[in-house]
Amino acid sequence: MSTNQPVPAAQAGRGGPDARPLRKILITVSIALMAVIASVTGLNVAQTHMAVEFDASQNTVLWIINIYTLALAALLLPLGALGDRLGRKPMLVAGLGVFGMATVVAGLAPTAEVMLGARVAGGIGAAMIMPITLAVITSTFPEEQRGKAIGVWTGVAGGGGILGMFLSALLVDVADWRWLFVLPAALVGVALGMTLKWVPNSRETSAHRFDTVGALVSVIAVVGLIFVLQEGPERGWTAPETLISLAVGLIAAVGFVAWELYRRDASLLDVRLFRERGLSGGSITLLVVFGVQAGIGVVLFPFFQAVLGWSGLLSTVAMMPMAVAMMVSSGLAPRLAAGIGARSTMVVGIALAGVGMALMALFVSVGGGYPAVLPGLLAMGVGMGLSMTPSTEAITASLPREKQGVASALNDVTREFGTALGVALLGALVSAGYRSSIDDKLTGIPRGAADTAREGVANAVEVADSTGPHAQDLLHAAQQSFVDGWQQAMWAGAAIMAVLFFWIAARGPGNTPAADADEQAPAETVTVD
Repeated sequence: MSTNQPVPAAQAGRGGPDARPLRKILITVSIALMAVIASVTGLNVAQTHMAVEFDASQNTVLWIINIYTLALAALLLPLGALGDRLGRKPMLVAGLGVFGMATVVAGLAPTAEVMLGARVAGGIGAAMIMPITLAVITSTFPEEQRGKAIGVWTGVAGGGGILGMFLSALLVDVADWRWLFVLPAALVGVALGMTLKWVPNSRETSAHRFDTVGALVSVIAVVGLIFVLQEGPERGWTAPETLISLAVGLIAAVGFVAWELYRRDASLLDVRLFRERGLSGGSITLLVVFGVQAGIGVVLFPFFQAVLGWSGLLSTVAMMPMAVAMMVSSGLAPRLAAGIGARSTMVVGIALAGVGMALMALFVSVGGGYPAVLPGLLAMGVGMGLSMTPSTEAITASLPREKQGVASALNDVTREFGTALGVALLGALVSAGYRSSIDDKLTGIPRGAADTAREGVANAVEVADSTGPHAQDLLHAAQQSFVDGWQQAMWAGAAIMAVLFFWIAARGPGNTPAADADEQAPAETVTVD
């Protein structure tokens, strides 16, 4: 049975006649989010399989992986804004449909070209889903329950990538790499059925036309800048395509800010809001925290595989303590924030994450093995979880309720930029430290093998057997050089976290609850189907 009577969004779920099963709504959006996050990292464990089956170059395989993230990041903001206008439930249903069909096509793709097309479509569907999942929470949950729900969302967003990679590695190990697409397809099917049944609809009512120019310019800016971060390490930071992409991205970003200031009340995103501590502090914290998390993955997997000699599955299992700690602390963060304040909770989390990086820089060694890095992993996981939840809540609280799709999209774009930036920065630091260290350790190694070893620790491990009596010397030199590069990257990350610590302590969101979004804008409506 349906009714055409709308109710204020803030009243939905408060126990009245139109009370919503909030737990089921939260489970629904969490499942949808998990499908999107798992698809970001899942294919990383199948690179060699795709290269062999599609007879594809490494560059093509990397594009199959990265094109999904590129499409997702580029379209988050415009599609989040469209979801606000057209209705969040229809956008979520459509996104799940597009994403589900793209996932099935990718799983059956006969060629690399079909796979690329399916991954682009999957990224588009993911951009329709991801901002809506958070917007549904912020526009439906009452204020007293919103923080806990956002904590669950951030836990899934933060730890879901590692969990998805673990499940993907397990599937590749026990079955076939194409089974990687079964998990997101199943999650989408469940989420779609639950969305149709449980998720309420809500939308923005605006007298202004949609900011098409701002949407297009934002897409150009994000594509240009993300392309630089993804391709710079491979193509070279001074390559013509890298520099052109950087110039286009920066010009478009400046143009976007200028256009949004000109549009003011009719803008896609009111950039003046970045003057507020909540929006600026939350965005910068997420940028750094997700950058560190992604960069840690770049460092840890070569350490587990090339230094400790572990399999891909075991390496992924070794990351799970950080993911579990992150998800648990994300759920606890709202309670801590209620006691000591959002800014204090963020500061504690940032400090713990920085301490975790310092611990790994201090104690990692070739002979120390996994116990040397586990305390740092746990400290980082707890710290990231504590800092992510209040940061996300600060961002969404900074925009009015009818703009929650935009707020959620901004939150997600910040995460994607942070991820790409962290991989590029920490990856470059590890590589530079490795090359600098190994140059002094290759005396007596045959020239060809030495040149190969300089390319990376995995290359050194692969070529070591061909060096005869020098094999053990080369292995030890490469492993020790990687640890040297690791320490350089970890100290740099700890320094970045220290700067963030002092900045948030001085300029972060207030420790008092933000004004309810209902007071910032006219009441939005939730359509009860």
